[in-house]
Amino acid sequence: MLLYPGYQALDAWGPLDFLNILSFRTQLNLTIISPDGLPVPIRTSNPAFTRSNSTVDEVVLATHSFANAPPLDVLFVPGGVGNRDVAAIQSSIDFVRATYPSLQYLITVCTGAGIAARAGVLDGRNATTNKRAFYEMANHGPRTWWHSKARWVVDGNVWSSSGVSAGMDVTLAWIQHVWGATTAEDLAVGAEYDWHRDPSWDPFFGHYNISDVVNGVTMAPSAPTPTPTPNIAKPRPFVR
Repeated sequence: MLLYPGYQALDAWGPLDFLNILSFRTQLNLTIISPDGLPVPIRTSNPAFTRSNSTVDEVVLATHSFANAPPLDVLFVPGGVGNRDVAAIQSSIDFVRATYPSLQYLITVCTGAGIAARAGVLDGRNATTNKRAFYEMANHGPRTWWHSKARWVVDGNVWSSSGVSAGMDVTLAWIQHVWGATTAEDLAVGAEYDWHRDPSWDPFFGHYNISDVVNGVTMAPSAPTPTPTPNIAKPRPFVR
């Protein structure tokens, strides 16, 4: 899990809690990576992104920095207001660009897709992102088909989800892909979570009057939008 100052808590901790439960039955090794290996705050120190003097600011201990991160099988990239801080987020973009070729899976949540887009990982791919920030993130990926109605999109080994809570849906879908439907269903029921199972429809799509963006061109709202055919990479046994 890549974390940076100003990440969205549920983007990271919704998926992580399913992995916590999964780790009771199968061995998983978790690495929490921050740019410098220091504890990561939910809030960003940049005053441009701080609207109040609130002291609500959970801090998470990282296990590694970008410099000493171990080989990874899967990388989760959450969104959050911190990825709008262009100077501060550049090292995260560079890390995703450098790490992606060796990954089995890259999973972005919410505006985490904007980080992957700026890293060039989404070039030539289908993807989705937070609906409220849809056009903002699409601007970062001018060679991507951004699907406005999708809850999550799978293209090869890149899985991208819509906003915040959608990260839990895509994580369960990915767990189903790797460990099977029974395991994913058990996790959803055990967490008493109402799993949104249809990747092609996000119920929040209609709130923001958005339409697909294809290679930098915004499609007319009346244009038919075909459902992307999942190009899902076959799961491989984890060897690390």
